Amino acid sequence: MDLATTIRRRLAPLEPTALDLVDESGRHAGHEGAKSGGGHFRLTIVSARFAGKPVRERHRMVYGALGDLMGREIHALAIAARAPDEL
Repeated sequence: MDLATTIRRRLAPLEPTALDLVDESGRHAGHEGAKSGGGHFRLTIVSARFAGKPVRERHRMVYGALGDLMGREIHALAIAARAPDEL
């Protein structure tokens, strides 16, 4: 299973109504994280679970769902986490 599929599966418990994941690893060739094999991703995720939560908490929820992928398979992750009413 590829990393993008693994990321999507790990985020499924957040019950996203929309999820856009862009692998930007190719743009970071030669970067220290890329040398060790860690990917660079941009994530936009919409979930009712983010409603009423500050940005920091939303990011913690995403990092918690991804667990051990962070810092290993994922070197960098840009996150836009929104509730459905924020679109």
